[in-house]
Amino acid sequence: MAGMDPELEAFIPLFPRADLTDPVVERKSFAELATSVPAPDTSNMDVEDHTVPADPGVPVRLYRPHGAQGAIIWLHGGGFVMGDVDTEHPWAARLADVSGTTVISVGYRLAPEDPFPAALDDGYAVLAWASEHAAELGLDPARIAVGGHSAGAGLAAAMALRSRDQQGPPIRFQLLNQPGLDDRQQTWSARNFTDTPWMNRAKVTAAWGHYLGSAPATPYAAPARATDLSGLPPAYIATAELDPNRDEDIEYALRLLQAGVSVELHQWSGTFHGSQAILSAEVSQRQIAELGAALRRALAG
Repeated sequence: MAGMDPELEAFIPLFPRADLTDPVVERKSFAELATSVPAPDTSNMDVEDHTVPADPGVPVRLYRPHGAQGAIIWLHGGGFVMGDVDTEHPWAARLADVSGTTVISVGYRLAPEDPFPAALDDGYAVLAWASEHAAELGLDPARIAVGGHSAGAGLAAAMALRSRDQQGPPIRFQLLNQPGLDDRQQTWSARNFTDTPWMNRAKVTAAWGHYLGSAPATPYAAPARATDLSGLPPAYIATAELDPNRDEDIEYALRLLQAGVSVELHQWSGTFHGSQAILSAEVSQRQIAELGAALRRALAG
């Protein structure tokens, strides 16, 4: 594929051609792929499972590096329909390791069985829980970020909007990796990337269809629909060049900047959606290191 990083291109045949038409079937192959990624050593951190009291309870896994003060509520990718705290383990542990930050990985409810707003409600319940119980969790309530990958990053952006609108728990920072923000798919990248690896136009369409169900899209479902982005937390937004989400993410970053929100935007050339799972590639190592560094800087002191 033109413009693809050669270190990544060699691995494309290993990525399954998931299409999300049958999420139950896809969850199995997604779990196999996700858990094949090596997890880092967690001996330098405490790892604990909790259930956040909500209706229903929300499973979370905490990764607390020794000496960590700040925390991030972290929402996994998977097109709103796949993934849990187990499939996210290699990534949540890696983010905690590279950032020195407590990562609270959220096992939110999945569509289509539980469409919008179930996943958002779950993430928001975890944010409220972490803020209210910060002392007993060993967290600084003034240093809590939200973030995620792909669909999870879209959920994190929606949590920031909701917390602003409802005067909810203070959010220090948004760490948004290749977020899914816009169900309308009108950008150039959304219209033209029909055969990109792992994520393409048809798969994005299916994901939004499962998540929205019969509900009309609102800014809490698709944050790009929000007309007012002022007063939101500072953000780091990372995009992949060969990703249908690319242009909606860049547009969101520009609109945040125009609303007076501090933003760091990194567009990674030669990459595709989720390609940082190819850990041997130099560009993947740079992407992961920068996510950790951005989070560490944002939550320092």
